[in-house]
Amino acid sequence: MSKKLTFQVIALPSGTWDEVLAQFKRVEELGFDMVTTGDHFVDWNDPVRPWLEAWTLLTGVACETSRIHLAVYVTQIPLRNPAMLARQALTLDHISGGRLEIGIGTGLTIDPVYDMIGIPNWSNAERVERVGEYVQIVDQLLANEVTTFKGKYYQIEGAVMNPRPLQSPRPPLVVAALGPKMLDITARHADKWNTLSFAQDFETQYAETRDRVTTINDLCASLDRDPASLEHSFLMFDPSSRASGGSINYYQSDNVFVEQASRLIELGFTEIGLYYPVLDDGQAAFERIATDIIPELKRNFSS
Repeated sequence: MSKKLTFQVIALPSGTWDEVLAQFKRVEELGFDMVTTGDHFVDWNDPVRPWLEAWTLLTGVACETSRIHLAVYVTQIPLRNPAMLARQALTLDHISGGRLEIGIGTGLTIDPVYDMIGIPNWSNAERVERVGEYVQIVDQLLANEVTTFKGKYYQIEGAVMNPRPLQSPRPPLVVAALGPKMLDITARHADKWNTLSFAQDFETQYAETRDRVTTINDLCASLDRDPASLEHSFLMFDPSSRASGGSINYYQSDNVFVEQASRLIELGFTEIGLYYPVLDDGQAAFERIATDIIPELKRNFSS
């Protein structure tokens, strides 16, 4: 296979700066390819929990790391104007030395942020329409020195972007997509597709994800785009984790992790995402996966 297999870790921005930074630095030390974080005003499941802002956090992390790629997985479009996000991304691309990837998604209608800070809670249908324009604006602003865009929801007039990004033509665009309309937007505009499944067991997650892979590959083909040009990224989500106090099933057994990751790789996913373990009993498994299992999976993938 010609593509490189990569592994990323999502570390939630919950805790003090020193606590969260320690997690990000440990992910880099363990040899992971990318570290990401979530984008909310508060932890939407537990609003009183300590929480740091994602893009500000990544800027600090960029100054404290040297190799690992960085991303918000994913930026919620209701929280930022697309042109300002492009400017933030340009700045962080420079601060990180070209290690940034730009994750974009619709956000959650059930997030309490809208009432908390007084911003509109758009319907899911409107969010999807807006993402189509949002991604194009971020793309064009970062790829061009001057951009004008006139859409239904967003208008950009002679917006200047200087200096140019370190990455050419711009940092990679990652779009999170589950449903058919978001998959279509992803096939049209993204460099990488990120997805996950909320189904209650892995077999159901796998079947659901397999269908999405078929859909997005067909969409690429209908657009005369080589499906292989769109990288596939999957976040391994355990829906029982919160109810079990933070325990994650793939940290309970090396065989569970290997089986799940291997089957996702066979579906065509070349980026596999893990959650940073919040429990001490998951830390040993997490580090063993990083140092022993992932290198073996990478060797098998490239052989």
